[in-house]
Amino acid sequence: MTRPFRIGVAGLGTVGAAVVKLLRDRRDLLAARCGRPLDVVAVSARDRGRDRGVPLDEMAWFDDARALAHQDLDAAVETIGGADGVAFDLVSQALGRGLGVVTANKALIALHGASLAERAEKSGARLGFEAAVAGGVPVVKALREGLAANRIGRIYGIL
Repeated sequence: MTRPFRIGVAGLGTVGAAVVKLLRDRRDLLAARCGRPLDVVAVSARDRGRDRGVPLDEMAWFDDARALAHQDLDAAVETIGGADGVAFDLVSQALGRGLGVVTANKALIALHGASLAERAEKSGARLGFEAAVAGGVPVVKALREGLAANRIGRIYGIL
């Protein structure tokens, strides 16, 4: 059997808890589509005692989300929010180690996206930020893959 893809989730608010629940509830379907199981093995949030509607007892808990960047993971999911502090430190350190990162953090990408992309490129890590763009509308992948041969000078939207 193929080794599971090991994921750490930082921030267990509405978005982070939903990610953990989705990955757990759709485990078999995702494994079939991805060719290997996706396992959330580590989580981090400020309040251990809060009920998040999903069991977390089988996952390693870290009080400081920065610790996820130094675990045996394949990817870290950052749903903490904010452009600086813990969220930036986690993403920057994880990318520096070559660990893949997925974030829905608009502020982080707006202020540090270019430098984080450079860091990812240098280490060979993947930085997924499509959830931080246009409210999750799948525009980044379409531009990168589906419209790669086109010259796109601007994109407009209504905010």
